[in-house]
Amino acid sequence: MSSQLFDNQVAIVTGAGQGIGFEIAKQLASQGACVILNDFDEDLAKEAASKIRSLEGECVAFAGDASKVEVIEGMVEEAVKCFGKLSIVVANAGITLFGDFFTYPEENLRKVLEVNLMGSFLLTQAAARQMRAQKAGGRILLMSSVVGHQAHQFLGAYAMTKAGLEMLAKNLVLELSPFGITINTVAPGATLTERTLAEDPTYPKMWSAITPMGRPAICEDIANAALFLLSPHSGHITGQSLVVDGGWTSVSPLPDLSNLHVNKD
Repeated sequence: MSSQLFDNQVAIVTGAGQGIGFEIAKQLASQGACVILNDFDEDLAKEAASKIRSLEGECVAFAGDASKVEVIEGMVEEAVKCFGKLSIVVANAGITLFGDFFTYPEENLRKVLEVNLMGSFLLTQAAARQMRAQKAGGRILLMSSVVGHQAHQFLGAYAMTKAGLEMLAKNLVLELSPFGITINTVAPGATLTERTLAEDPTYPKMWSAITPMGRPAICEDIANAALFLLSPHSGHITGQSLVVDGGWTSVSPLPDLSNLHVNKD
């Protein structure tokens, strides 16, 4: 791999065993970054890190639940132990649990809040402490969603967490900017990943029909936006959200969810 924009940078990317997270980790490594790649699934994390190393990228697998403090602190410690510092964090780990509002289980709500909000908050906190101590600035990226901007049926809990992440990024501008740390969010729209394709074979056709650009995103589309916000080119951009959705939020037609199994009263 050729070394480019991210020479001498050290990154943590959570939820990166596959999909968008993996693509971000791969692109960071391809441009010179040393990457700590996290996933809840240990086998998936190891396999993903191995793929990146096979392309001559520097990558260390770190398995664990990215909503847990001990895992978060372990990732930061691992970055410093392996590569001497921490420059970049991408809080990509998240879960989507559809459900009718009237019957949405407390257990599901708690899990969505823990992973999407608490995990991102605590990772940002731990990373920012390390970056502040290093006195060299840093880049933090939170992964939002178009449903943090527009309503989507059966995703009230998930949408709440994504809107919350965008407000977190705006608010932390006040506390992180004095230390040269930027914080932004990327809000992907419908994206073709291993998960979305496995869950719904009609996903590409359905979202192509209701996306103004005529197709859903691919992981590279989201990773390209993420890398811009993590790069030296975005040094004066902070507290912002970049929507990558092929124009969907401009018109916001809802997908057909008739095949989605949702319990109702």
